[in-house]
Order: sequence, then structure tokens, then C-alpha cells
Amino acid sequence: MALALLVPTQTDARLTNSSRTDQAGWIVLHLQGKPRDIGFQYGSLAAKEIDDAHKALLLSFSRAPYDWEWCRKSARDLFWKKLDTEYQEEMLGQAEALQQKGFKYDQWDVLAYNAYIELKDYYLPYVLSHQPGGTRQGTTRESCSAFIATGSTTKDGKIVMGHNLWWDYLMGQRCNVLLDITPEKGNRVIMDAFCGFIHSGSDYALNSAGMVLCETTISGFSGFDPKGTPEFMRMRKAIQYSNNLDDIKSIFVEGNNGGYANTWLMGDTKTNEIGKLELGLKNVDFVRKKDGFFVGSNFPESPKLIAEEVPGGWNADPMSNGCERRRVRWTSLLTKNKGQVDAEMAKTFLADTFDEVLNRQGASDSTLCGVSGLSGAVNTKVIDSSMASSMQLWARMGISNGSTFSANTFFSQNSGYDALKPFLHDIPTQPWKILPEKK
Repeated sequence: MALALLVPTQTDARLTNSSRTDQAGWIVLHLQGKPRDIGFQYGSLAAKEIDDAHKALLLSFSRAPYDWEWCRKSARDLFWKKLDTEYQEEMLGQAEALQQKGFKYDQWDVLAYNAYIELKDYYLPYVLSHQPGGTRQGTTRESCSAFIATGSTTKDGKIVMGHNLWWDYLMGQRCNVLLDITPEKGNRVIMDAFCGFIHSGSDYALNSAGMVLCETTISGFSGFDPKGTPEFMRMRKAIQYSNNLDDIKSIFVEGNNGGYANTWLMGDTKTNEIGKLELGLKNVDFVRKKDGFFVGSNFPESPKLIAEEVPGGWNADPMSNGCERRRVRWTSLLTKNKGQVDAEMAKTFLADTFDEVLNRQGASDSTLCGVSGLSGAVNTKVIDSSMASSMQLWARMGISNGSTFSANTFFSQNSGYDALKPFLHDIPTQPWKILPEKK
């Protein structure tokens, strides 16, 4: 397919209000202006890293018929016309910048890349289940540990929220961008992101209206509506345009397609009220409180959602379910430390490697700081109400407890991974940083 024709622009002028700073493993991008300008700034400032991320992702889509061309066509047919114009413009701007830097990507590549989680883990299972003899299969992805607390749980009675992204190391290493976006319309947004995403993917975000937002994936979920609106746009739109908890819920629910089904934890630092939105396709459950906490570790919670949208059912026994063991640990830590939880304590929670149910120490797929083969916790973020008011957060790139991963050691001990060698890198210990830094 030929590259889309993109109109040349005066690049210097479009980059005037943007900047890039590399700190402690993070690429901090300040983007500002009209949607097309924001996309162009993104593509210009991180072109090499976006190209690298695209190439790494192609390893997941190397087999026909479900290869990258399938992704491009599916994303275009499913999603393009459903995107708000401003997000189409951001993608066009990013593609234009990448082409100007000498990379052969068009808007369909940018779109497919932004939609790949929905395409691979939600739409493709839907396609396969609708083939002759196909059956519904729930996604087994377990991504993230998170909590949000307020009132009597926290030290100052205000909100504290923490989250670490669990992902395969190949792509998780590339969720190293902190986007600081001041758009033409809506609120200023700060969020971590897979390099090249106009949303987040990791889904830890705050805005200038005092809203904070994160999520953990619903394990075993199955459901997708091809007529719906893509999750990646609803996430970006929710944090850009929400001024209260009801706004976030409404934006997520409108046009819900079931893609990237998550339990969303959210807070309004103006009122210190927190909420939890378990967003399936058929089932949507929303609760809120001004005292207490919510946690996420990839467990489905609603009995109705489990019955209707988790085909394999759900084993809630923590002795045999790592997600449930993490839930036990979250509840224990937040209950034992009631009245003392602050940002510093949140960092220790997310670095925790104790399995309380099995009474053993050591990072695994059942500890809050997850490590499981070539995947686990790859970045960590913490915020409190005070930091939200100044549009900053604590961020740590790499494994949450500061441990390391050696690619050379892995390849020397394991065969059959040659395709990963150009892309799988070491994970060093990185410090906690308050980002973005004030100028």
C-alpha cells in the first residue's frame, strides 16, 4: 500500500513550543498546540525511538494472515472513521514527522500501532471465535498492580495513587515516555506511554483539573464489539476532557467496544473522592467513596461479569491464583498501614516481593512487584494530591524494586530467542524521579 500523501508544513514553527528531556530512563516530551502540531512534535522529537518500537512490535505480527498488513487494514476499517478529528490529526502529524525523518510509516501504521493491544488481545480472539468451529477464549494478559486510597487510609486524608506496569520486557522497555501535553482544547495531560502512543497503554495519567487515573487489566475477559469506539481514544479523551469522576465514567462507557477491558481506579484531588470502574462490555460497575481504598491486580470482581464475560470462569482461591494473592497483599498492606499511607510508602508497596499467602519472599507473578520470565513490572508511578496540584508525579523506569535484568545472561542461558536479540536490552536500576521537572 502506498504511503498516504501528507501536506508539508513549516517544521521549525511547529516545534517551537515542544521539548524533549531524557532523565533516568524516561523520555519526557512536552507537546503543545493544535492536534496536528502535537503529533508532529511527537514524531519529530522521538522518531528513532518510535521506529525502534514499531520494529520490536512487528515480531508479534510476523505470521500471515494475522500480520502487520492485517493490523493496518483492520485498524483502518474498524477505527479510523470513529476517531475524533483531533486524534486523526495527531496521527497524521506523527506520520508526517516520521516520514520527514526518513522513516516509511503512514497514518495506518501509526493507527495500527496505537490500536495493537485491542487488535491482538481482543479483536483477533473475536475474529477467531466467529470462524467455523471457533470458541470464545478469554485473554490471559495480567498487566499491572495498582491502588488508590483516601480519607482515613492516608496520612493527610487526601489521595495517594500508585501503579506499576506489567508487560513483556520486549515492549515494556519501550513504555518509557512521559507525555506532557497542553492541547488546544481540554485539560493539560501528563501520562506515561509506550513510545509512539497518543494515549498511554500503561494508563497512568493526571490532568490539570485535578483528576488522576490508572488501571489493571481484567484477566480472562472475552468480549468485543466491532461497531464500538476504540478504547485507546476513550482513554485519551477521558483524561483530556474530564473534570470529575462522572466525566471519566461517561466517556469510557459511551461507545464502549470491550477492547482492553480494565478495572479503572480514579480520583478527584479537588474533593479527594475516589472511584472504581470495572469496565467489561456487557457489564459496567462503578463505585465511589471518600474514605478507604480500591485495589487492582487483574482480578474480575462482579459475579455477573465473571458469569457472562470470563469464559473459563474465575478461580478466587488465593492459594492457586496469583492475582488473588496480590489482592490479599494489597488489602493487608493498606489495612495494616491505615492512617499512614503516603507517596513514600506507596513506593515500598509497589516494590513489595512478599507473597503473604504462601509466606515466601521473592518476586514472582503473585507479588506486587512482578517478575515472571521475560515479563513483569517495568515501570512504576506514584502521586498524591499535593503533587497532582503541581502537575508532577514520582516515576521509576525499570523493575519496581530496583532489581536488574541482563539480556546477555538470558540469551546465554536460553536458546530459541535469536529474533529478540536486536531488541531485548538490559534493564538497569534507575532512581525515582519527580517528573516533569519544573523549569
